[in-house]
Amino acid sequence: MATNSDSLANLSSTMATTMSITDTDLSDLIKIQGDLVKKLKAEKASKEQIDEAVKKLLALKQELADHQAANGEEASTAADKLLKTPRGTRDYHPGQMKVREQVFKTITDCFKQHGAETIDTPVIEIATLLTEKYGEDSKLIYELKDQGGAEPLALRYDLTVPFARYIAQNKIANMKRYHIGKVYRRDNPKMLRGRYREFYQCDFDIAGEFDAMVPDAECIKIIVEILDKLDLGDFKVHVNHRKLLDAIFAVCGVPDSHFRPISSAVDKLDKTPWNDVRNEMIHQKGLSPEVADKIWGYVQMHGSTELVTKLQADAQLAGQQSAIDALKDLEVLFRYLTLYEVMDKIVFDLKLARGLDYYTGVIFEAVLVKYQYDAQLGDDQVAVGSVAGGGRYDELVKKLDPRQRSVPCIGASIGVERIFAIKEHQMAESKIQTKTVETEVYVASAQKNLIEERMKLCNYLWANGFKAEMAFKRNPKMLDQLQYCEKNQIELCVIIGDSELKDGKVKIRNVITREECDVPREQLAEQLTVHLATVREQSKDLSSK
Repeated sequence: MATNSDSLANLSSTMATTMSITDTDLSDLIKIQGDLVKKLKAEKASKEQIDEAVKKLLALKQELADHQAANGEEASTAADKLLKTPRGTRDYHPGQMKVREQVFKTITDCFKQHGAETIDTPVIEIATLLTEKYGEDSKLIYELKDQGGAEPLALRYDLTVPFARYIAQNKIANMKRYHIGKVYRRDNPKMLRGRYREFYQCDFDIAGEFDAMVPDAECIKIIVEILDKLDLGDFKVHVNHRKLLDAIFAVCGVPDSHFRPISSAVDKLDKTPWNDVRNEMIHQKGLSPEVADKIWGYVQMHGSTELVTKLQADAQLAGQQSAIDALKDLEVLFRYLTLYEVMDKIVFDLKLARGLDYYTGVIFEAVLVKYQYDAQLGDDQVAVGSVAGGGRYDELVKKLDPRQRSVPCIGASIGVERIFAIKEHQMAESKIQTKTVETEVYVASAQKNLIEERMKLCNYLWANGFKAEMAFKRNPKMLDQLQYCEKNQIELCVIIGDSELKDGKVKIRNVITREECDVPREQLAEQLTVHLATVREQSKDLSSK
């Protein structure tokens, strides 16, 4: 039977062979070491043994605190331990939620414009469905502890594998769908860079047999449209082909069994220097230096359509049928992207690998030019890596379907959390106050004891389709009501008093200009519509100056 000491030694050994230690690893070590201290005390071990175990426990706790400080996190105290979100998650305030709603709407409208319908799938999936689908990232899957059920469960890692399961389970031959939902990864979070443990994905996928590169081109077109509409600055969409990458590995002398591990290493080149990746290939993946250098000779290439022509003339690649097929695909894809008028955004990049194992064809990633990660600056920067990506996964449904039914698929995913990180940075720089409520009309009273009249007026406005509210106090101060309108950017204020009630009129106040006018009660809905149109035109003119 394994002891706590054995568990600690095993976990320490595992961590020593990985590239980086996470807070979760340290927390696991602290728990194991804490259990060991309790066991030694219960067994009345010698004072020397207990002191040594306690010393190790304190050292681990200090290491965790240092690690959290290095990542810009505050160590929790006993007093605030329950009043915080779990690491890698966060709350969103009203202003942040308003931005999120606008981003989600932009993305959803684009998906709908391209004819997609939506679905939803469970946040939990059967664990065996998810394992071995994500390559080296499979270790990031949140597997749930046994709760007494027969099925081992896990939180979904992405929306793609659940979609493939949905297609296989429901025997669907073709579908164009979008899905917006939360996914979970046991990752080492970097909050400033939009990397969380709980986050949203916005996916658009096309399943079914279609002519080559037609769906692929539309997925890339959608990414370009969305990023243009979100106004995040200049961006590029890097494109490659998994079959071409595999052919390059083959001609360089990489064994077939090493294709995926080497692909994962190549995938790090966007934020890791070549020398570090080369060392990983040689010392951890088992390649010879000569093979690694041959790979570098190819993967440093990037360009546009001219690179396709250059690679088609490569004598070594010409002997690989997979390379011939991939380059033909890319030739057609770039022609279609030219027709869609987005080729100026495209970079044919041979180092793009995408780490997930299920990709089989065209792969792509969108990167913001201004916010690309600079390894020399470390983590103290607003950099988010890729903000969208995807690719073709023709074999995934077949792997899941008990009858081995094949349904080719291509998909694109928008990295909304990273986009939100950029949007929040832009908001902080602009210092523009975001309107968090959608109230158009505020009902105010100028005298006391008019709460019921205000309630009647609110009810009238709601019935006529206006977004309206009032103060919940029986006798609110007029100044407080007007200040509430200004603070929350409410366009119009409808004011009633004894004289207005007597004359059958109401007063409409433009909150921005503070101009007021009296209108007959029976014309209120019509006049409010006119005034709202005027106010919004004035706001538009002010924002354009």
